Parts: sequence; structure tokens; C-alpha cells
Amino acid sequence: MKDRYIYKGTQKLRCGYTTGSCAAGAAKCAAEMLLSGIIIRSTNIITPSGTPLRLDISQQNISINKASCAVVKDSGDDPDITNGIEIFAEVCKIEKGIKILGGEGIGTVTKPGLDQPVGEAAINSVPRKMIADAVNEIAEIYEYSGGFRIVISAPMGTEIAKKTFNPRMGIVGGISIIGTTGIVEPMSNSAIIETIRTEANMRKSEGYRNIIYNVGNYSEEFIKLKAGNLSERTVTCSNFIGDAIDIGVSLEFKGILIIGHIGKLIKLGCGIMNTHSSYADGRMETLISCSSLAGVNNNILSQIVECVTTDAALDILYQHSVAEQTLSILAKRAEHYLRARVRGEAEIGAVMFSNKHDLILKTQVADRLIKQISEE
Repeated sequence: MKDRYIYKGTQKLRCGYTTGSCAAGAAKCAAEMLLSGIIIRSTNIITPSGTPLRLDISQQNISINKASCAVVKDSGDDPDITNGIEIFAEVCKIEKGIKILGGEGIGTVTKPGLDQPVGEAAINSVPRKMIADAVNEIAEIYEYSGGFRIVISAPMGTEIAKKTFNPRMGIVGGISIIGTTGIVEPMSNSAIIETIRTEANMRKSEGYRNIIYNVGNYSEEFIKLKAGNLSERTVTCSNFIGDAIDIGVSLEFKGILIIGHIGKLIKLGCGIMNTHSSYADGRMETLISCSSLAGVNNNILSQIVECVTTDAALDILYQHSVAEQTLSILAKRAEHYLRARVRGEAEIGAVMFSNKHDLILKTQVADRLIKQISEE
């Protein structure tokens, strides 16, 4: 990984790897040591993004019934609070199957709506699959037909988690094992904004009068599914929605359309234009405000307060048949703040979606913008 770089604007930044990759590498090595009885000093994994990783192994320990080791998290040039933390895996044999547990320093999920059920260790689905694939590979090599019990731990995790959003999100006692690609790409704000500007300039030079922004992987997949012919035209703005809008206005685009998951774009309903959780949240506050304006009673509002994800809050609204009224107000509020941002210099609209609820929420001019974009 030391030779893998990405360019953000004019900056050359070194990539790192996720806690999920660390856990998978440590588990693979521990499984191999358990079955072979030999100390292993490095291992190779393939990340979900297809990137091969060679990981150094430390803290190796083998006993009769179990083996353990650690991988040190390397975030590259990303200012990640977990950089340098040791992620351990302890592996022992069981009769069948793969059982993945959280040990010291790994958080426990205490609220619904997150990647894992309440009571489970905060080891997300993609890392769990990476871990399972890694130890199954070793089992096949050594012709082992039994199962594995794997305990992932991070001794520094309890203290580090206090400096994250985990406690607020309902993950207590430690960090989360996360990562959808296995790779950490450095986030440089100014570089990202310049990248948005560069890509927007490209769309302008291609002759387009309207621009489509997506906010990340979920919205890219949504656009491919619903309007595949437009997927190559989008510009990824990540969390920097306000900056992307300003860029669109400065480049004199006639229309600006923003497409994203409601968990991100709901923040537009209270005027938040940088949707990164470290900048501002306001999701539940926005939904409570919209619900209150829709006449939703206090008992339902108090349930929304306890939610940690927008989808979980929507579950409650749909359950009580008040989602439609609430979302209508949300769309109007989002449109108000978007129009205030462009100050009459461009038409602007947004499309919010939730795959879980089969929801597509549009602001007033979104359909007109979609039609204009499709005809270009």
C-alpha cells in the first residue's frame, strides 16, 4: 500500500487501508497459524474494491487451541483518528460455521437502524464478509472442514471511541470495524473542492447547460438503476454540497440537480450544505420539525428523537401513516434553502431516495430539470 497514491486536485496523497482490512488480514493470519503451527509475519488479502494488500503482522501468539495476531491500521495521508491502532484477531476451532465476535475495544450496537442488529458487535457487514472469506481461504488451503470462532479486538478502541460520533450513534464501548472498499482514500477538503470544480468544468466544456451532482456511491448506483443514460454525466460532490452549488453557479450552469440518499440530503431541510457528520448533523431535528409542522403528535416525535438513522425514523413515520405529509414539508424546506443558495442565478432541485422504503422524494423543479438534462 505504500506505493498507492491518488490525486486530489494538485495534491498527491497516499492511500491507507480500513479497520475492516486490518481485521480480515489479522484473522487470515491467525487462522493460518492455528492450522499450520507456524509464525506468520505478513499476509495478502484482496479488498472489496479489487485492490491487493500485503499486510505486516505483529503480536503473533500460538497455543494448542487458538492463535492470535495484530495488524496496525495505516490511514495513509487521511487524518483518521484510528491511524496507528492495533486491530487483533483471535481464532479458534469450532465444529462448523464462522462466528465473528467483538472483543476489547470494539463497540456494541445499542440502537436500531445501524448496519448490525442491537446487541451485536459493531463489525459491519462488508468487513464480516472479508473476514469470513479470508479464513475460508485458509481452511481450503489446509483442507480443514471445521469452523472458526473469531474475536476481533482493539485494545486502544475504548479510549479512541470517546473522540468519535460512536456514542451519539448508539455504539458504546469501542470503535467500529468498517469500510466498504477496504481502502482509505485521503480526504483533503480544498483538494476535493478543486476536483469538483475540475469535473464541473469538464461538463461545461462538453457543452452541457445543466449539471448533476451525486453525493457518493449510493447515489451513483441509484442513478445507474433509474437513469443509466445520465450516469456518466454526474459529478461527485461528496459532502460538499454548498461548494458544489457555488461552483455550478460560477460556471453559469442553467440548472443544478443534486441526487442523494435521504440520510444525507435531509440536512438540506435545515440549511446544512456540508453533510459530513463532523460538520453538522441535524437529521432528527429536521425530521422532527417537519413532522411537527405536519401535525404529528408528540408521542411519535419522542420516538424519532431516539433514532440514529433517517431510515429508522422513517420506519416510525410510515408505521403511523404520517410519512407522506412530513416528507412533503421536507421537500419544500430543502427547496427553500437551495434556492437561497443560488440567489436566482440558476434553477436548482434535489432528488432524495431511500432504497429501504422505496422512496423517491423530489423538490418542485426536479422533474423539469431531469427532463432538461435528458434532452441535452
